[in-house]
Amino acid sequence: MNNKKRSIKLSTIFSYIIIILGAITMLIPFIWMIDTSLKTQSEAIKTPPIWIPEQLRFDSYINAWKAAPFATYLVNSVFVTLTTTALQLLTSIMAAFGFAKLRFKGKGLLFGILLATMMVPGEMLIIPNFVTLSKFHLINTYGALIIPWIASFFSVFALRQAFLSVPNTIYYSSKIDGASDWRFLWKVLVPMSKSSIVAITMLQVIGSWNSFMWPLIVINDDKLRTLPVGLQAFMTETGIQYPELMAATAFVIAPMAILYLFLQKYIIAGVSRSGLKG
Repeated sequence: MNNKKRSIKLSTIFSYIIIILGAITMLIPFIWMIDTSLKTQSEAIKTPPIWIPEQLRFDSYINAWKAAPFATYLVNSVFVTLTTTALQLLTSIMAAFGFAKLRFKGKGLLFGILLATMMVPGEMLIIPNFVTLSKFHLINTYGALIIPWIASFFSVFALRQAFLSVPNTIYYSSKIDGASDWRFLWKVLVPMSKSSIVAITMLQVIGSWNSFMWPLIVINDDKLRTLPVGLQAFMTETGIQYPELMAATAFVIAPMAILYLFLQKYIIAGVSRSGLKG
């Protein structure tokens, strides 16, 4: 009995060690980012690298904010992220409800075809999307940043799994009571799947907020650029200003980190319920 307790204790300690090592490994890039933002340029490029600067310098954050119109970039990022997320949630919730609860001819075939589109790499859609938007004269507009991302079958699939976990008896009972499909969706199904919806929302917010390649391609006007694209201001012909770049990167990461800290309970519950991984 004592040997069994000892083996359980050792396995628990080993598990904690693995978790702590994994956490440290994931935190090192963020620690290095903050550390570099507090160094001078010469300290940031020194070889071998140094972890602790001789003197903490916070002026990199002030210089980074003044080096580019970050207030404009921030407003653009917030607007694009909120709009894209709201529209994608609306389309995803309605499509997921249709695939989970409604009966219509060809539902299985249509779902299979749309599911197959998840196998297509996103990079393959860049050129078709760009050509389509250019034909509608939407390049270098907010529409170019929003329209291609107002629908996501990944979100539809994840929410469908959450909606399927709600018993059909509840759906049929609401129909007997005279509730329409629209009312059942927003008054019953959505509140019961709140954790899954929050998880999907957070994933979309992070994806939209951190998007770099697509805004870089479709936006030429400095007034329409988002925060990730604005980081290019610190990459000049004379070299990269690492302290300012790391300070600006902290501006980009901080809102998402704070948002995650407040919503982590719902995100973990939603991921567990929807079966999302990775």
